[in-house]
Amino acid sequence: MDAKRPILRPGETCWRIERADRLSVIVDAADYFNTLREVMQQAQHSVIMIGWEFDTRIELDPRVTSTDVPNRLGRFLSWLVRRRRGLTIRLLQWDIGLFFTLGRGSMPLRLADWLLGRRIRLKLDNAHPVGAAHHQKIIVIDDVLAFCGGIDATADRWDTSEHLDESPYRIRPTSKRPYGPWHDAATVVDGDAARALGDLVRMRWEFATGEKLSPPPPVDPIWPEKLEPLLKGTEVAISRTAAAHDGREAVLEIEALYLAVIAATRHTLYIESQYFASRRLAEAIIARLGEEDGPEIIVINPDSAQGWLEEQAMGSARARLLDHVKKADVHDRFRLYTPVARGLTPIYVHAKVVIMDDTLMRVGSSNLNNRSMGFDTECDLSVEAVDGMEGEAELRQKIVGLRTALLSEHLDVTPEELVQATEAAGGSLIGAIEALRGEARSLVAFEPPDFDGLTDAVLRENELLDPEPRPRRRRFF
Repeated sequence: MDAKRPILRPGETCWRIERADRLSVIVDAADYFNTLREVMQQAQHSVIMIGWEFDTRIELDPRVTSTDVPNRLGRFLSWLVRRRRGLTIRLLQWDIGLFFTLGRGSMPLRLADWLLGRRIRLKLDNAHPVGAAHHQKIIVIDDVLAFCGGIDATADRWDTSEHLDESPYRIRPTSKRPYGPWHDAATVVDGDAARALGDLVRMRWEFATGEKLSPPPPVDPIWPEKLEPLLKGTEVAISRTAAAHDGREAVLEIEALYLAVIAATRHTLYIESQYFASRRLAEAIIARLGEEDGPEIIVINPDSAQGWLEEQAMGSARARLLDHVKKADVHDRFRLYTPVARGLTPIYVHAKVVIMDDTLMRVGSSNLNNRSMGFDTECDLSVEAVDGMEGEAELRQKIVGLRTALLSEHLDVTPEELVQATEAAGGSLIGAIEALRGEARSLVAFEPPDFDGLTDAVLRENELLDPEPRPRRRRFF
């Protein structure tokens, strides 16, 4: 790939590129939910929430014991529309996600009250091919502030960056059972980038419901009071996945972006993902690992998928792909790690992050699996440092800084310690990680379990849960 050609190209690797006056990356849901709780109180006309799943009984901050502002999501949203007469809140959830929610016993019993209301409207989105999912996680407030990433406003997501082995605040809202440490990430933007996401969610709403929404009236900019912008005045690319359905053409920008990033990485590709199960992306990685001077590639995954069936299907796909990747890694430049807490409790990785050298960072909803490449709806935001652009040096510093912050969290070290270890390893991030990995909270080299006993039925289930988006002309394996 031409190193001088931008990776983010509208109509190919992204939908649109729009300017954000401010952009920040929020790591882990405790800060994300608190930020939502703050800025949604400033909404004047419109809040649109697009998600895989919503649970209105979650507490936005389970550490809060008393407050004038309701803490449970459902009560909070109802409180918002009571105090602001001109405000309408719309929630759009994947229709099959509703059945998963009911199965977990977490759907609010008073949902019927919402469906009868006029200013809080929850719709179920079935505008997708059979078996596909709506996986985008986007919240847009008055077209002046927008969130996009991997965090759903539902149960089992809240956690702080401490990721303690056990926490009295990580409790499911219905069963009151505890859940384990959870790592996640989302992006917040304002300016034209927020307005573009507003256009996207209104298109999604119309396609799902048939109702065409107008943009909200202009309001003053808003920004979370305690959230320091990571970047100011930056161009933000919006990339999407959507399967062809009911006259809508397929959108494959995210797959094109992944492939372009893998091909263009010069030194280090850092990825956080819930899965490692895309054959096409694995083939692209294998091609780079065979190069004499190819890049280091580091993937951060959870130890196992959620649920037995998902682990049998997605976990077996990961094991098979890893076997091929390891055989191709003749220069020892690939690692797949899983994070653990101080007592070695696995930390579930739900974040979807890509950082390419000091050149590009992407945070969104898409995973390294087949579904995200062409079957489910996804949305990612990216920023790229282009040679000669204004503020190039600072942007490159910020991109590397995000990677440093994420890895420092996983390794339980300071950013300075990680930088020093990387320098001591001659610039090798793998060398730094290996030098810093400890016995307590740290990163653990992933060893796949034995899936030799898989039945044909389970393997067929894998094709159902994570189908390849279209026929392939050529396979490496």
